[in-house]
Amino acid sequence: MRTLISTSFVSLDGVVEAPGGEPGYRNAGWTFQDIEFDPAAYEIKGTEQEEATALMLGRVSYEAFAPVWPGMTVEFAGYNAMPKYVVSRTLEEKDLVDNWGETTILRSLDDVAALKETEGGPIIVNGSATLNRALADAGLIDRYHLLVFPVLLGAGKRLFSDTDKDKQSLKLIESASYGNGIQKLIYDVVR
Repeated sequence: MRTLISTSFVSLDGVVEAPGGEPGYRNAGWTFQDIEFDPAAYEIKGTEQEEATALMLGRVSYEAFAPVWPGMTVEFAGYNAMPKYVVSRTLEEKDLVDNWGETTILRSLDDVAALKETEGGPIIVNGSATLNRALADAGLIDRYHLLVFPVLLGAGKRLFSDTDKDKQSLKLIESASYGNGIQKLIYDVVR
């Protein structure tokens, strides 16, 4: 069974929207505003690219990343080389870019569950707030890689849903604190 890993930059109050500066958001770019850059805090991104064997995205994140990431041959070489899965009911094959390697459209969470049952290594879910909430609510996420930023943003898309459901326990397997206030927290989902 493959491990499904959710990886996110997240504010202390759970917002994941517009961390890199996407236009149209009040607090866009919050990961780089008023926070001193510490390369050690971002080493997890290189590790993820080395350990993951596939990348999963929701439609919105795919449409944001696909025009940009294929040209970022140094920063995202690992992500660019691995197979990609886009979870979407509306995206069509003709909408896929042709310069980003093998990409498969999954139409449902059942398709994601079936993919997890196949042979292969970890699948990393990058961005994709709506998909992350749906995967978590369906019990499909196995691990969280979180970089928690010392900011409170109030409004924005949340990493975790507010669905009334049974408690889900997590086991902290790795953590680190950085001088700029960022916390790395890696949790396994307890089943």
